[in-house]
Amino acid sequence: MRDKRIVVITGCSSGIGRECVRYFESKGDIVIGLARHNEDCDNFYCCDISSEENVKKVMDMIGARYRRIDVLINNAGYGLSGAVEMVPNGEIEKLYDVNILGAINCYKYAMPYMRKGSEIVNIASACALFPLPYRGLYCSSKAGLHMLSLSLAMECAPLGIKVVSVCPGDIKTNFTKNRVKVFETNDRYKDRIENAARAIDSRQDKRMSVVGVARKIYNISTKRSPRPYYIIGFKYKVLHFAMRFLPTSALLHFTEKHFGGHKKV
Repeated sequence: MRDKRIVVITGCSSGIGRECVRYFESKGDIVIGLARHNEDCDNFYCCDISSEENVKKVMDMIGARYRRIDVLINNAGYGLSGAVEMVPNGEIEKLYDVNILGAINCYKYAMPYMRKGSEIVNIASACALFPLPYRGLYCSSKAGLHMLSLSLAMECAPLGIKVVSVCPGDIKTNFTKNRVKVFETNDRYKDRIENAARAIDSRQDKRMSVVGVARKIYNISTKRSPRPYYIIGFKYKVLHFAMRFLPTSALLHFTEKHFGGHKKV
């Protein structure tokens, strides 16, 4: 039987984060949840990951209590949709502050407490690999997190610390409901922005189970030699394989035709 791991999970108040807390605890890990507010996590620290000072304080508190961090799961994040031209810069900055800078803050201040054999799991998205119209800002933030993970994997390899990017597809959570939607438009976009959002939101019943995703993330965290990244969702794996052979222009044309909001839902 392995020793209990000290696992830190950001964004523990809902969705993937909350389910990961439950699943990792059921497997015997000591789990510490981080979020701005707490729903039902027993071992919880209030933390705004976009605040460097707040993150450092919380990680130091965890380090002082447990003396180490074995697994860091950078899960906190949120969605933003809208035509890039129409989205206020303040909303863009908040998105990157959480989805990119927040993960960097957690990485920087957890690292002093991580040792050989520890692991960092960054929850990116299938949108890090597959672009969508009117999701460009979110896609770019997750693509940035994905590329950051691959770079950190090389930086941390000599230290014996593993870094993995996980790219799940659509999941049955409140993520879509909580996404910030900017429907402001003009004569160029007309009603396509709102149509595109409704089309994707209407697929809720076709999404993956969050329990299954949490189980896969747990299994990834226990691998001795994990791959640099994992795609969760069969159709996304197939599409990623097909992208090796399809021209990018063909992929963009297909995606824009089906997800560009040309039909009202």
